[in-house]
Amino acid sequence: MAASELYTKFARVWIPDPEEVWKSAELLKDYKPGDKVLLLHLEDGKDLEYRLDPKTEELPHLRNPDILVGENDLTALSYLHEPAVLHNLRVRFIDSKLIYTYCGIVLVAINPYEQLPIYGEDIINAYSGQNMGDMDPHIFAVAEEAYKQMARDERNQSIIVSGESGAGKTVSAKYAMRYFATVSGSASEANVEEKVLASNPIMESIGNAKTTRNDNSSRFGKYIEIGFDKRYRIIGANMRTYLLEKSRVVFQAEEERNYHIFYQLCASAKLPEFKMLRLGDANNFHYTKQGGSPVIEGVDDATEMAQTRQACTLLGISESYQMGIFRILAGILHLGNVGFTSRDSDSCTIPPKHEPLSIFCDLMAVDFEEMCHWLCHRKLATATETYIKPISKLQATNARDALAKHIYAKLFNWIVDHVNQVLHSAVKQHSFIGVLDIYGFETFEINSFEQFCINYANEKLQQQFNMHVFKLEQEEYMKEQIPWTLIDFYDNQPCINLIESKLGILDLLDEECRMPKGTDDTWAQKLYNTHLNKCALFEKPRLSNKAFIIQHFADKVEYQCEGFLEKNKDTVFEEQIKVLKSSKFKMLPELFQDDEKAISPSSATSSGRTPLSRTPAKPTKGRPGQAAKEHKKTVGHQFRNSLHLLMETLNATTPHYVRCIKPNDFKFPFTFDEKRAVQQLRACGVLETIRISAAGFPSRWTYQEFFSRYRVLMKQKDVLSERKQTCKNVLEKLILDKDKYQFGKTKIFFRAGQVAYLEKLRADKLRAACIRIQKTIRGWLLRKKYLRMRKAAITVQRYARGHQARCYAKFLRRTKAATIIQKYWRMYVIRRRYKIRRTATIVLQSYLRGYLARNRYRKILREHKAVIIQKWVRGWLARTYYKRSMHAIIYLQCCFRRMMAKRELKKLKIEARSVERYKKLHIGMENKIMQLQRKVDEQNKDYKCLMEKLTNLEGIYNSETEKLRSDLERLHLSEEEAKIATGRVLSLQEEIAKLRKDLEQTQCEKKSIEECADRYKQETEQLVSNLKEENTLLKQEKEALNHLIVEQAKEMTETMEKKLIEETKQLELDLNDERLRYQNLLNEFSRLEERYDDLKEEMTLMVNVPKPGHRRTDSTHSSNESECTFSSEIAETEDIPSRTEEPSEKKVPLDMSLFLKLQKRVTELEQEKQVMQDELDHKEEQVLRSKAKEEERPQIRGAELEYESLKRQELESENKKLKNELNELRKALSEKSAPEVTAPGAPAYRVLMEQLTSVSEELDVRKEEVLILRSQLMSQKEAIQPKNTMTDSTILLEDVQKMKDKGEIAQAYIGLKETNRLLESQLQSQKRSHENEAEALRGEIQSLKEENNRQQQLLAQNLQLPPEARIEASLQHEITRLTNENLDLMEQLEKQDKTVRKLKKQLKVFAKKIGELEVGQMENISPGQIIDEPIRPVNIPRKEKDFQGMLEYKKEDEQKLVKNLILELKPRGVAVNLIPGLPAYILFMCVRHADYLNDDQKVRSLLTSTINSIKKVLKKRGDDFETVSFWLSNTCRFLHCLKQYSGEEGFMKHNTSRQNEHCLTNFDLAEYRQVLSDLAIQIYQQLVRVLENILQPMIVSGMLEHETIQGVSGVKPTGLRKRTSSIADEGTYTLDSILRQLNSFHSVMCQHGMDPELIKQVVKQMFYIVGAVTLNNLLLRKDMCSWSKGMQIRYNVSQLEEWLRDKNLMNSGAKETLEPLIQAAQLLQVKKKTDDDAEAICSMCNALTTAQIVKVLNLYTPVNEFEERVSVSFIRTIQMRLRDRKDSPQLLMDAKHIFPVTFPFNPSSLALETIQIPASLGLGFISRV
Repeated sequence: MAASELYTKFARVWIPDPEEVWKSAELLKDYKPGDKVLLLHLEDGKDLEYRLDPKTEELPHLRNPDILVGENDLTALSYLHEPAVLHNLRVRFIDSKLIYTYCGIVLVAINPYEQLPIYGEDIINAYSGQNMGDMDPHIFAVAEEAYKQMARDERNQSIIVSGESGAGKTVSAKYAMRYFATVSGSASEANVEEKVLASNPIMESIGNAKTTRNDNSSRFGKYIEIGFDKRYRIIGANMRTYLLEKSRVVFQAEEERNYHIFYQLCASAKLPEFKMLRLGDANNFHYTKQGGSPVIEGVDDATEMAQTRQACTLLGISESYQMGIFRILAGILHLGNVGFTSRDSDSCTIPPKHEPLSIFCDLMAVDFEEMCHWLCHRKLATATETYIKPISKLQATNARDALAKHIYAKLFNWIVDHVNQVLHSAVKQHSFIGVLDIYGFETFEINSFEQFCINYANEKLQQQFNMHVFKLEQEEYMKEQIPWTLIDFYDNQPCINLIESKLGILDLLDEECRMPKGTDDTWAQKLYNTHLNKCALFEKPRLSNKAFIIQHFADKVEYQCEGFLEKNKDTVFEEQIKVLKSSKFKMLPELFQDDEKAISPSSATSSGRTPLSRTPAKPTKGRPGQAAKEHKKTVGHQFRNSLHLLMETLNATTPHYVRCIKPNDFKFPFTFDEKRAVQQLRACGVLETIRISAAGFPSRWTYQEFFSRYRVLMKQKDVLSERKQTCKNVLEKLILDKDKYQFGKTKIFFRAGQVAYLEKLRADKLRAACIRIQKTIRGWLLRKKYLRMRKAAITVQRYARGHQARCYAKFLRRTKAATIIQKYWRMYVIRRRYKIRRTATIVLQSYLRGYLARNRYRKILREHKAVIIQKWVRGWLARTYYKRSMHAIIYLQCCFRRMMAKRELKKLKIEARSVERYKKLHIGMENKIMQLQRKVDEQNKDYKCLMEKLTNLEGIYNSETEKLRSDLERLHLSEEEAKIATGRVLSLQEEIAKLRKDLEQTQCEKKSIEECADRYKQETEQLVSNLKEENTLLKQEKEALNHLIVEQAKEMTETMEKKLIEETKQLELDLNDERLRYQNLLNEFSRLEERYDDLKEEMTLMVNVPKPGHRRTDSTHSSNESECTFSSEIAETEDIPSRTEEPSEKKVPLDMSLFLKLQKRVTELEQEKQVMQDELDHKEEQVLRSKAKEEERPQIRGAELEYESLKRQELESENKKLKNELNELRKALSEKSAPEVTAPGAPAYRVLMEQLTSVSEELDVRKEEVLILRSQLMSQKEAIQPKNTMTDSTILLEDVQKMKDKGEIAQAYIGLKETNRLLESQLQSQKRSHENEAEALRGEIQSLKEENNRQQQLLAQNLQLPPEARIEASLQHEITRLTNENLDLMEQLEKQDKTVRKLKKQLKVFAKKIGELEVGQMENISPGQIIDEPIRPVNIPRKEKDFQGMLEYKKEDEQKLVKNLILELKPRGVAVNLIPGLPAYILFMCVRHADYLNDDQKVRSLLTSTINSIKKVLKKRGDDFETVSFWLSNTCRFLHCLKQYSGEEGFMKHNTSRQNEHCLTNFDLAEYRQVLSDLAIQIYQQLVRVLENILQPMIVSGMLEHETIQGVSGVKPTGLRKRTSSIADEGTYTLDSILRQLNSFHSVMCQHGMDPELIKQVVKQMFYIVGAVTLNNLLLRKDMCSWSKGMQIRYNVSQLEEWLRDKNLMNSGAKETLEPLIQAAQLLQVKKKTDDDAEAICSMCNALTTAQIVKVLNLYTPVNEFEERVSVSFIRTIQMRLRDRKDSPQLLMDAKHIFPVTFPFNPSSLALETIQIPASLGLGFISRV
């Protein structure tokens, strides 16, 4: 194909760019041969003239079509070159957030520097069992491919993980190991992965350090072998390490750290247990402060130390050994601080009592003087003598550092050995998968010995990789039988020879190390002399004589020779080692034992362990004296040997490659640095893989894929019936150069670029077809538009003309009308004006005349009022003058009289104060006194007389005084009243004056008020009118508000109803969740019991089984083995006989890990049950409250919830028993080693057998005792008396003593408590019955009294009647009484008849038994005796049998009944020929008969045998859907029969009277109903697993891959991975296959008579599985996320919905389970551009989680060029809109989820007495009763 055909206008190319490495551009004109310049248009809008190289004239790389960008496999690209690879990786990583990409057989993993939710167990299950190319690239896909090839090809596998430091190698290796642990069934049992992960903190602390590129860089390589047994389950692991960077212990570069463990110790120095180590800050030690960066941001070394110690404890390293490790590490730090003092140039010394050395010696428990001596001296041994020579300060420092490195390396090896011992398994390893986590190609500014070894190892790995890729290509070509041409690929052998051949670099290095005075300079000169100018891969730097350059496969690397010899020698003075070996510290000498003793047990295997840091194991054919020589091997020699062993291991396995890429150096999440990525792609061999693929035929299509894709390039005549010939004919026409393609057997092979050319032709063809379609459609549309416009124009014209005519006519009419109107209007105006004027004149005259009359009237009125006012004023003035004159006269008189009185008073006062007056008064006073004395005496005499008179007068005086006082008071009052009246008169006069003034003002105001009143009246009227209007408006608003309130009330009511419904739904969901937990717990318990039974079988048989092979065909089988068997919950009496009937198989030896698994599982279940018990108690309360509100089935659900607690307690007790027994087994097994345990004669074996036997017997006995006790208690409820509860004390003591001997006191106590409770309940019931009887008797007495009173009244009335009426009334009364008595007697007679019939039936039964006994006795009588007895003829009357719906069988026929009816019954024949549920009816009728006989032993035995037999059938044929469905239907029917005929009122509502007569009478089988319910749950779960296993292979093929609508889906080019032959094709399934299978399931269930509600639940579960598996595969397959695939899915879902409609199952809830799948299909088809589209998507996809929506949008891939990709900004918009949505972060749906099942009560209308037993069942030994 000419370049001019490809380099045309608008073609896109890649051009080199210094910043972006490669930049995209577009051609502006066609390229013509000979052009020197290409005109290009860059993506940034600039134009560029690109000049071609004049020498090569090489054109730039062409860019792949957009449809191929973002492919899962790089080999699917049409143009395979570096820019295409880089761009594809960048698009997947940045735009789609996909970190994994295939490149042929290589998985490229880019470190996202962010936690991604793509490593959960659901993802593991999704990838398990899948072909590698069927799913999106993932580390799990590589691990699954390795696991499948190991099982299929019986060949060991290896996964080689490489990359730079920080690229994610360790994480990838860890996820691969997690995958193996999960799919092999050991994730929860063997815990090997947990142990390996527990070793990670230890290995990281002692083997990882901070570098300039990575904060947690692994400074060693490791190869982990994960061992598998013959069943391909993990049994152990082994670790090999390579090239520990010991130099880091003593030296760190700038911004780097030593190993993490040293800094962790320093950070934990303050802990009490670390005080003896005498540590401090890391900056105090020479070995930890050189890098100047002792702290890592975001890392707490103290916390990391705690994790390291915890990991040591998990791996079994005791506290003493841990402290020993820390002592050694602390000693290394103190050793680094030891300083030397120079004596001279050739000797040095250590100061006495040097503290760092003293601490080192104390920690190492060695002698200080001896260690001090040998640090400064060395011993030289010759053939004859031994010398002790001092060393210089530099030599001593180097010797100290060498000793520190040696100690650390030995400690590292000791820890690795211990980890291997923990991971080692005693079981023989059948195969293994190795995971190699090794350093990638390294190049720094200064490269030393470590980089040389690393790059040497990568050369070897790259050579192995190239050979493997070349081999696969060759096998593919030979398989397809196409001509094989040699592909030229880069061969690493010259570079490897340069390094490891004779006189190679390593050989010369070892030789120089053996030279006494060898130096780095002399070694460099030898290299120059040997290889310079002789080997093209070896070069010498221009400016250095101490370096050399090697051309590696990835790049040129310059190595500095300085330090090569020293690191290669790894010299440690022997005397120093001897001092350490003599240590009293026991752990230290262990590190320096001989290599044979120190080596790991795993090194004895064929792939032995030889790490770099120590010498390898002694060869098997070595000589005895060879050990000393082996000890002197150099580091390079050791590394070469270990590398050879590694390559031998890898060559003996099938390799799988994972290349880890570091996207940037700054650890930014999802940031892609093109330069760094290209460097790593070149270094890890990805581009070499691309080059090899591009050299051959990289693009490969099957004939069908090619035909489907390029059918548009063919004409109808070219299409033949044979696809292969059709493709050949078309290709010969399309591509003329036949070298560009080859035809294989099943595929077409294309050279690079041919697919792009075909895509171009296809796009051109489609574009031309689109243009032609567009041309035709546009012409048709324009023609239709023209015709529509012409028709519209004509219509418009017609209507316009009509409109104009109508307007003219209207104008004429209006003109005439206007003239008439004007005439009448003018007349009206003139007349109106005249009337107005006349009226106005009249009004004016009337108003004027009235005004004049009123004025005249007002004048007259004023004059009259003025005369009256004058009269009154003049009178008032006269009276006022008189009063004023009188007042003045009186006042003058008073003033004069007052003046005269004052003068008289003044005179009297002066006279009284004068002396002369006093003298006059005192003259003759003495005489008077004497006279007075005599008078006093006389008066005393008269006093008595006067006193008497005085008393008489006093009374008179008092009365008169009172009168006078009252008169005085009366006068005072009158005086005050007069004064008040006078004041009042004055005030009244003043008020009158004021009132007159006010009157005048009031009159003025009155006028103004009248005026205001008029205005106010008008305003009020206006306001009233306004208020009326507002009132009307308010009324309207009120009505609106009332209406609104009513609506709001309705809305609130509806809201409350909705809320109530939601709460009810939530309660139902909680109940379903609780039911689901209970059913899961029951499933786990059943699985545990089954494992226990299997363990008993293994211990019983102990025979090898043949190799089972690998039978995983899908994810279900690969992740977890199908365990569909169940063990009995009651004593399993027929267990051993049934097993002997099965085909004999050889059993494997006892796997002791099963005991540990079982024990751990018991512990987990116990903890889970404890948690669930608390939750269940809380939930039960809620459920009971909610169920109290329900009206339907309150008793049934209450019984179920109540019994769940009882069942849970039983499960707990069973698990505790199992736990105790397993603890004893573990103790017995720990006494001996593992190989001896399995020996039949070993003590542990005997103990194990005894324990297992006793456990099984004890379990059976206990279960039987429990059931016997329960049945006896139930049967004796009515018969037991209170006196029976009393027991003799001596007997009780004896029983207690016996129970003590048997260890059954606890159980007896429990039984006694139950008995006491029963007796107490019986006493209470008897008490209640007595009270009821007494009450009844009282009622009878009362009724008799009433009757007596009534009779007396009647008698009294009769006596009052006349004789004739009296006789008639008495007769009537007597007739009534006799009639009532007759009715009572008839009722008693009917009861007696029923009793007689029942006794007759019992008599028949007893007679039959007696007859059987007589027959047995007759067999023992001799024939002579029989002859002597006379034969009496017996007349047997023939009578019609009245069957009671019971079946009778003998006790010894029970096994035969169970065998014929259950074990050997074929469901197909029963389902087709007999009534549904016949076995259930037969079993229930047998139970009825045993209940009728009151035989509790027979009932218990029959039910136990039935349950155990059903479990055995399901265990034997548990993978047959028909069998499981049949017994699920019959178990449910048996359960319904037990409920229907239980006698409980809740279950008897729908029974007929005849059915009510058939109810059980003697036993309450509620406990057995619960056991049967649990059995039904187990069968249902097994049914779901069976149908899941059947549907699983069909779903993906039928729902996703098959084209139901032909021609809609386009086929895109696929890479190498799509065509890996990992397993053979299982056939193509279509949607019709799924529908046929669904029809089969449905018809089988209907034939078996399964309950309709149960069928709905099964269908819902099936549809959930279909939807979940389809959606999970859609989320993990980029090739399925397209518009056309969305259409296919929606069509397929519509077909499933149509199936539901046909089966009337639309209300089963199955359609709702497909909602996530429907929304995902809609998401693929909707528009995804604008914000409105984002809003529509967010509202539409409510059943999908945010992670699922974003995943689908990221995976959306156009199939054709006309479709557009989803932009990153649109996805960000979706994420922003959904950030508030609270949903699960889980990506995949849980396809293993099983909805909780319920068994609604479904009574049968079938009468038991009408059931006939067919002879085909072989049940002739039972008879109808």
